[in-house]
Amino acid sequence: MGGLIFLSVKPAGIVGIILIVVGIIALAYGGFHYTKRVEIIDAGPLQVSAKREKKVSIPPLLGGLCLAGGIALVIVGSRK
Repeated sequence: MGGLIFLSVKPAGIVGIILIVVGIIALAYGGFHYTKRVEIIDAGPLQVSAKREKKVSIPPLLGGLCLAGGIALVIVGSRK
């Protein structure tokens, strides 16, 4: 029965909900980290690699724009 709720929501409303979630996550965390394995030496049977941690920052302005755009799309999508 829970899936039937989304049948009445217009595509703009669904995109709006996704943007709201992305905006909240961007504002709450400010970015994310990931680990990348980098090969330093690859000479025949000798292989040396290292793990490098990278951070991707998401500007608060972008999170706020996603949130505001999502709210606008949900309002537009809910109108008949």
